[in-house]
Amino acid sequence: MRPRVYWPVTLAAALLIGLLAYGLTTTGADTTLDTAVARGERVAPPSTAALPVLGRQGATGSLADHRGKVVLVNVWASWCPPCVEELPLVERTHKALTAKGGTVLGIDVKEHSGAGLEAVRKYRLSYPNLRDPDGAFVRDWGQTGYPETFVLDRKGRVAAVRRLPVTQAWLDRTLPPLLAETA
Repeated sequence: MRPRVYWPVTLAAALLIGLLAYGLTTTGADTTLDTAVARGERVAPPSTAALPVLGRQGATGSLADHRGKVVLVNVWASWCPPCVEELPLVERTHKALTAKGGTVLGIDVKEHSGAGLEAVRKYRLSYPNLRDPDGAFVRDWGQTGYPETFVLDRKGRVAAVRRLPVTQAWLDRTLPPLLAETA
């Protein structure tokens, strides 16, 4: 009778559990922003660092570039099916916001800029898009997945958070009151 060799399976399971534990302790979502917004507070963005502009070598952009406007910050990636499914709605929203003193700012995360540019062309996105090549910017915002959307009021404070794909109903509830405010 041959002895059973279980050590490879045991070792693999131990490594998997170790990696999962490490992942949970080092990248757990910070929900401070969500909690504050749920209480009705408006808070300063967790990060306002300048990021590279998608498709413009050497150019950078930041949230400060849009001060005085209502800004819908959409975090996306071309490899994320729910992200690309919502892009046409986000583009329509940008066109509507532009006429009312607002804008959309896309943040393409963790991908090669060519893939992001291809999606911008395919979906004919007219709003500016920045690149977060390593995800550090959105990690500061407590990112839990893709897509995610944040709405900034005219003073640049986070007024709304959506950790799922946006819907027209959510946009209709969220944007009009902010657009009606003056800076």
